[in-house]
Amino acid sequence: MGLLRILQGMIVPQLLLGYIFIVSGLIVNFLMLLSCILWPINRHLYRKINVNLAYSHWCQLTFLAQWWSGSEVLLYIDKEDKKKVGKEHVLVLMNHKYDIDWLMAWVLAERFGMLGGTKIYGKQELKYVPLIGWAWYFTESIFLKRQWEHDRRIISEYLKQITDYPDGYWVTALLFPEGTRFTEEKLRASQEVCRAKGYPLTKHTLLPRTKGFILSVHGMRGKVPALYNCTVGFPSNGPEPNLMNIVKGVPLLAHFHTERIPFEDIPVDSDEACSEWLRASFQKKDELYDNFKKNGKFDGEPCTIPRRITDLLMWAFWAVLTCVPLFYYIGQLFVLGTLTQRIIFIAFVAAVCFGMRLLIAVTETKKGSAYGSKPAHEDSLQHTATRNAEKISSGISENSTDSQPEKTNIDKKEQ
Repeated sequence: MGLLRILQGMIVPQLLLGYIFIVSGLIVNFLMLLSCILWPINRHLYRKINVNLAYSHWCQLTFLAQWWSGSEVLLYIDKEDKKKVGKEHVLVLMNHKYDIDWLMAWVLAERFGMLGGTKIYGKQELKYVPLIGWAWYFTESIFLKRQWEHDRRIISEYLKQITDYPDGYWVTALLFPEGTRFTEEKLRASQEVCRAKGYPLTKHTLLPRTKGFILSVHGMRGKVPALYNCTVGFPSNGPEPNLMNIVKGVPLLAHFHTERIPFEDIPVDSDEACSEWLRASFQKKDELYDNFKKNGKFDGEPCTIPRRITDLLMWAFWAVLTCVPLFYYIGQLFVLGTLTQRIIFIAFVAAVCFGMRLLIAVTETKKGSAYGSKPAHEDSLQHTATRNAEKISSGISENSTDSQPEKTNIDKKEQ
């Protein structure tokens, strides 16, 4: 382990990890592009191929978390509920407090064999993020413009075929109803909206946006059996939970509280009843997280889902496929290469570094979208937040109530 720890802290192994991820991602995206010819012919075959292609690339991130850094996830879940995980279509509801809470969800999804079928509700710009964003597009994640009429049509079209997958291929739709990652500044804006609307204040979560959630609940009832209500926490005395620490091999520990809620238990008598259920759910999340902060764990006995070797083997496959020609080229370059060829190689290495930093930056909290309208000056925060409260709660602000984080896109149909 001493040698591994030394390697994890060196720039060359980190660059190799980035090189493997980028080159394999380009290969996967190209194969996904080719598979589009199947879309009008056999959508089940198209989806089966792309679920597996997506897994072959995304599992490199779970490899980094589980095998490279040795990070672990403790799952708090009812024993009977655990038996159903990985055997049904689900909507996953999460708080969005950390840079890599999504990655810990992916780790669990990998261990339950659900990773390839994972989809997100995300802002439109995410589909243009190289590699991962492109793969989200080909696997039909929902991309929203935060213009409600457009977003309502996109969500509605997706929900019509959410379970139109081959047998044994389960859809896991990941939704962050807060619409952005948590910061103290966003919390203050959220609390002002709560005061203006008469909602209970929270300390660790933002006021959830409701429109997309309501539409999703109506569309999924009768098709998707359950919602998984998840709350994630990292110990405050541990390393900072971010992707850069994962790449550096720093082991992290995530606590994952999950409650399985049948869709029939979510009220749909009126939009307000459904909205109130979502707000109450996030009030409960806030209390769960507050208790976690005090005790360093959630209530109940956690369990550890064993790692599968699948992502390790897949990473090894990509490592051999991409590194063998690379090492051969480097050997030839230093023996027979010209100065121009060496300069090109150095530029390629710089491009890999830039690509890694760009992909990591997408996960950082400071890159998250604003909550409500950002004030021109700090002194005007309260006034601006209150003035925009009606807009935010009614879903017509710039961050429209449920143009939320992440799920599946039907733009392909439009093309």
